[in-house]
Amino acid sequence: MIGAVEALNRGLGRGVAWAALAMMLAQAFSVVARYVFSDGVIAVQEAVVYGHALLFLGGSAYVLQLNQHVRVDVFYAAYRPGLKRLVDLVALVVFVVPVVVVILWVSLPYIARAWESLEGSRQAGGIPGVFLLKTAIAVFAVSVALQALATALRLIRGQPAPGWNAPPAQEP
Repeated sequence: MIGAVEALNRGLGRGVAWAALAMMLAQAFSVVARYVFSDGVIAVQEAVVYGHALLFLGGSAYVLQLNQHVRVDVFYAAYRPGLKRLVDLVALVVFVVPVVVVILWVSLPYIARAWESLEGSRQAGGIPGVFLLKTAIAVFAVSVALQALATALRLIRGQPAPGWNAPPAQEP
């Protein structure tokens, strides 16, 4: 199960990394269209916003998998590996999983309403797939929750995870 979750999140993370390239190209096109040709394309401007959202929502689980997420480690850096493992485990189970479960729970009605109406852009000429973008919130919550649980299982089993603290051979 751990390997499947990690492979799924790795694929999702690498896939949405292309959103950064698409976002950059769309922004460059938008700037040229607006300032050189005095013509803005709403769908392209919205594509930049979509790309930004997908980059963060779709890449969060992969970033967590690699232990590259934002961490305030005033004390953590000085901890021994065993204590770091315990802190990581508690943080994942007590903070990360409950927060993403709440995000999923609160967002489901919001996403369902968007799907009921197949919500599109409020702008004429905008992207008609707002309901798909809102679905990315659920993908974010589920993928981060699964990754947090997979990493927690690795930490409990003493298995090293990519980027996470490998269990020490022997505690002093």
